[in-house]
Amino acid sequence: MAIRQILEVPDPRLKVVSEPVTAFDDELRALVTDMFETMYDAPGIGLAAIQVGVPKRVLVIDLQPDDPDAEPVPCNHDGHHHHHQPTKKEPRVFVNPEILDPADELATYQEGCLSVPEIYADVDRPARCRVRWQDLDGAVHEEVMEGLMATCIQHEMDHLEGVLFIDHLSRLKRQMALKKLDKLRKVA
Repeated sequence: MAIRQILEVPDPRLKVVSEPVTAFDDELRALVTDMFETMYDAPGIGLAAIQVGVPKRVLVIDLQPDDPDAEPVPCNHDGHHHHHQPTKKEPRVFVNPEILDPADELATYQEGCLSVPEIYADVDRPARCRVRWQDLDGAVHEEVMEGLMATCIQHEMDHLEGVLFIDHLSRLKRQMALKKLDKLRKVA
């Protein structure tokens, strides 16, 4: 188990088209374990293998929804006493995912990406889509995704084609985002 380094723009590897997984073996399991550890540490809700430098068609997603049944946890990060609703872990792995019949209707979410740190922008994507994928044993699954899950899986699947969420923006907005990222990096 290890936290792997997350590639950030403009790393050319983020533009690579990932290869299908053919071996459902211990190496794949180790990669997925590391991907979850890396994603939770970041923290993020989705990660594609290429973001840790592995050009394979593997995604991990955990929307980490608030857990309504859990007791709120007091947290004192800033000296103030406030309650923080714990999140549920719902880790999901998608190997060789494909999108079948995306909806015509679009949904807009403000997206961010661990490979484009601290930059957020509204992206329009199909509001629902049917996804087919394999699990760690190679078994095939199919499910209709909607809401944040639909957005998240489409965002992560873009990585498999070498596409980042900022590539969906107009050229001007994309340039502004990258300029802002440069400024943030100089300050750090």
